[in-house]
This record gives sequence, structure tokens and C-alpha cells, in this order.
Amino acid sequence: MNIGKKPAELISRGQAYFIFILLFLLYMFDYIDRLIVSSLFPFIKAEWELSDTQCGLLISSVYWSILVFTLPVSVLIDRWSRKKSIAIMALLWSMATAACAFTRSFPQLFASRTAIGIGEAGYAPGGTAMLSALFPEEKRAKILGLWNASIPLGSALGIALGGFIADRYGWRHAFGIVAIPGMIIALLFFFVKDYKTVELIKSSNDKTLKIKMSKKDYVRQFTRPRSLIFNNLAFAANVFVTTALMSWLPTYFSRTEGLTMTKSGTKAGAIMFLAILGAPLGGYLSDLWRKKRLNARMLFPACSSFLTAIIFFIALVLFQGPNQYIAFLIGGITIAAFVPASVAVTQDVVHPGLRATSLSLNVVIQHLLGSSLGPIFIGVLSDRFGLMTALSFLPIFTALGAVFFLIGSFYYQRDVDAAEKIDIEFEDK
Repeated sequence: MNIGKKPAELISRGQAYFIFILLFLLYMFDYIDRLIVSSLFPFIKAEWELSDTQCGLLISSVYWSILVFTLPVSVLIDRWSRKKSIAIMALLWSMATAACAFTRSFPQLFASRTAIGIGEAGYAPGGTAMLSALFPEEKRAKILGLWNASIPLGSALGIALGGFIADRYGWRHAFGIVAIPGMIIALLFFFVKDYKTVELIKSSNDKTLKIKMSKKDYVRQFTRPRSLIFNNLAFAANVFVTTALMSWLPTYFSRTEGLTMTKSGTKAGAIMFLAILGAPLGGYLSDLWRKKRLNARMLFPACSSFLTAIIFFIALVLFQGPNQYIAFLIGGITIAAFVPASVAVTQDVVHPGLRATSLSLNVVIQHLLGSSLGPIFIGVLSDRFGLMTALSFLPIFTALGAVFFLIGSFYYQRDVDAAEKIDIEFEDK
């Protein structure tokens, strides 16, 4: 153990922010590639005569794939190499996106979309682990907030670019064009500085003695902290809503207002784009509050989730027309505010050598109970009752997320105190 060392003493500030920029760009293209299909639904649906349920499956397939592969890939990340794993995964998902351009049937496109999820399976856990090592704990939510701003940015760009490119050149070109930048950035990531793999050891009364963690200790890292359990459930409830909205808002505006997909994609993209303010703001405010109250990293997302539930209830149930869109825009800011603090919790309460695995467990839960279900849930309800009625159920899930965060906040400080404190060392080369 290298007690007393800080990340800034192990790697230069310039190197840390260069890695941050590459991680930001990769996360942005991750979400461009993941969600560009949402603004292509009308084109694909018309060509292949698909149902809304089938369209929803093209989003859900990515999350199901991530769900299956994220845990084993994240174990590899924690025990092998962060930079190599991230670079290889980015190449895989970019090539799978490019393959979507050559599909000629729904099963082929479904398979290609599933392959995208295989590549993306460990990216968020690997990137989170790297950033948690690069920057000090007291700034963790703030940095993760800035990084997670790439999610709404990539989502907005994907939604807007998809409709724009498809209107002019055809929907297949949209997949091909956005795949190229991700491949280039992935190659650059092979050359960044990585941190050394952290030994899985635990504390003892003898400070010089290293005790290797048992399999039982390993499992307890993720089952003992109650704050982690409720945090992951809350995350799932929130992403159920965000994924459903990102998937269906372009189609909603197209149907209700008769807009082209370029215009409806841009309109929906603007809502998601405003989350670029909410994510870093949420990280900054939760870290600021944490100086006075340690469990602010769970109390703040509880507050922001409840506020989001109120805003989207007003937008989807009470308002129509311009007032509804204004409410959507405000919700676009608040809807991502929970993310940085919630992600930070997954790093705060576990062993430093298991941080990627911890977030991968969060990913499994959020996709199993949230992301993979949201788009298809709305698609099924839309086929039966109409899209407007289907979307009006979403505020219930953000309110449920707020309740889970609140419950978890009562256990957070105890779980932080119980977590191992081991500093990170970076490679010399």
C-alpha cells in the first residue's frame, strides 16, 4: 500500500485531463452510436413495416447485451488493463455500428445492434474506475458529472444527426458516418497512462501484513453496503425513464405535431442536450453539499429525482403545446442531475481494486430493471393505448428512484467508513 500519496502526485495534471478528454469523447460517441437509431425509427419502420414494439427492441437489444457482458468484462478491467480494455471495446462497438449500415432485414439489424452492446459492456465501469483513480475523492462527483455530461450531449447529437443524415442520404448512411470517429479515438487510447492493478487485500491490526481477500469477502463488497443496493435500484428507476424518453420523444413529436424527423429529432435532442447542464451541476452541488453532510451524495439525487418526477408529470399529464415543451426543457436539466453523485457512490463504498466491477453491477441492475425495459415498455403500451398515454406513466418511476435514494442515504456514512482505503499507483510508462 502507498498510504499518503494522492493521485496528483502520481500523474501530471495535464496527463489526467488528456485522459479525461479522450474518455469524454468516447462516451459521447458511445451514446451517439447507441441512440442514433431512435430518430431512424420512421425510416426503418416504413421500409420493413415494423411495429413500435420492434422499434423499441432495437434500443433494448443494446442494453440486454450490455447486461450480459458487463460483469465479466469489468472483472477483466479491474484485474488486467483499463486502457487496453477501453480501447478494444470502443473499436468493437464502432465496427458494430458501421455494420448496421449494411443490414437488409430486421433480424440483421437487431443482431448488429446487439453487437454494439457487447463493445459498450465495460466502457462505463472502466472509464469510471480510471477517473476515480485520476482525481481525488472530494472532487469525484464533480469530475464524474463533467464526464457524464457526454451522455446527454451524445444522445442529443445522435438523435439530431440521425434524422438529419437520413432525410438527406438515407438511414444506412447515418450509422456509417458516426462510426468512424469512435474508431480513431479508440486507437489513441492505447497510448495513455494506466494505473497499476490494485491488489485485492484487506486491512488487519498489523499494518505491515497483507491479507488476501477471499471469495466471500469479494461478494460482500457488493452485498453488505445497503447504500450501494438502494443506490443501484434508484439508478435503475431513473434510467428506465431517461432511456424511454430518448427512444420515443422524436417519434412523439413527429406524430403529435406532424414534423419531419429532422425537426422532431432536433426538438427532442434539445431536451436531452440540456442535461449537459444538469449532470455537471448535479456533481458540483452534491460535492458542495457533501462538505457539510457526508450523505449528500444520496440526498441530492433523491431531491433531483423527485423534482424531475413533478416536472414530467406536469409536462405529460397537465400541459400540451408550447407549455409542455418548456416543461420538457426544464426536465432535461434535472433528469441527469442524479447521475454523478450516484456513480460516485458506487466508487465510495467498495474496495479500490473493485471499482469497475462495482459500477458494472450498477450497470447490470440499471439495464435489467431500467434501460432494457423502458423503450419496449413504452412501445407495448403505445401499440395498445397510444404514445401519449404510454409516456404519462414515466414520472412514477423517477419518484420511486427518489424514495430509494432517500432510504440509501441513511446507510451511506457507515458504508464509507467501512470501505478499504488504498491509494492508487500509476504506471511509469
